Amino acid sequence: MMSKILLIYTGGTIGMMQDSKTGALKPFDFRFLTKEVPELQRLNIKLETASFKKPIDSSNMHPKIWVELINIIEKNYAKYDGFVILHGSDTMSYTASALSFMLENLAKPVILTGSQLPIGIIRTDGKENLITAIEIAAAQKNGKPIVPEVAIYFEYELYRGNRTLKYNSAHFDAFKSPNYPVLAEAGVNIVYKENYIQKASTKKIQIHKELDNDIAVIHLFPGISKKITSSILNTPGIKAVVLQTFGSGNAPTEKWFIDELKAAIDRGTIVYNVTQCLEGRVIQGKYETSSELQKIGVIGGDDITIEAAITKLMFVLGKKLPLEKTRKLLQQNLRGEISV
Repeated sequence: MMSKILLIYTGGTIGMMQDSKTGALKPFDFRFLTKEVPELQRLNIKLETASFKKPIDSSNMHPKIWVELINIIEKNYAKYDGFVILHGSDTMSYTASALSFMLENLAKPVILTGSQLPIGIIRTDGKENLITAIEIAAAQKNGKPIVPEVAIYFEYELYRGNRTLKYNSAHFDAFKSPNYPVLAEAGVNIVYKENYIQKASTKKIQIHKELDNDIAVIHLFPGISKKITSSILNTPGIKAVVLQTFGSGNAPTEKWFIDELKAAIDRGTIVYNVTQCLEGRVIQGKYETSSELQKIGVIGGDDITIEAAITKLMFVLGKKLPLEKTRKLLQQNLRGEISV
């Protein structure tokens, strides 16, 4: 039976064409996608498209747009076997992370992809990324989807979306998943690493649309000042702070710093400890420079990425749970975003 895939275009480099006369880049009409990528007609897949009325640059991505995407998926969830989202690469990891939390009990593939060069450029990476992402979204084994989770496909590799970060703006291999193996590799054949892929949920899908972005990030550096730290922690209405720490979760032990964090936590502000390192994890208490954080109630983020930490906070805060339940959820592995 032919798989049915919905291709959703949000914007980004992949959807641009070069004007043959002026050389200027402009969005092309995705209703005529097979004209630009005729190879799609050779796939044994029924492909339909949906596009934002006004495509956006991914630098303008916002939680409201994630809800817009979720609405499209919710409306079409029963009609399609999988979804491919074309998205600018700059904030793709944030969107993939957010969608993973917003789609609970997911049983179908939601694959994000894009490109570093527009699809209308001869050397584009967009065609391969698009074709293979569609193939992956349509891939089934024993009548069930092989990759029933939110993932990113880019430059021959498939990653769990909430494990990724964009690390390269100059080459085609734009993404990395430092703390989790790739889900598939595309060579002559697409080789799926089934041991690392989440199983399809047997429960009814739950859609979450309430996100709370009253969040700040404090990126620690040697010499960070008290007045700046204090001004962030005392921002009116702030509910959570991601503390980007050194190494395995270490931070200054100066009294003013610990006192400022403790006062914020005592007021009900969540402080979430995420390492600045691309690989490795937060282990609060491993060194003296993180033991104080643990004592005052800073929550360790384990090996979560900054992108997943921010979107997980938005999701959990959006549930409007009592503080202790919120704190517990942040420490749990909800969608494969932290290692068990």
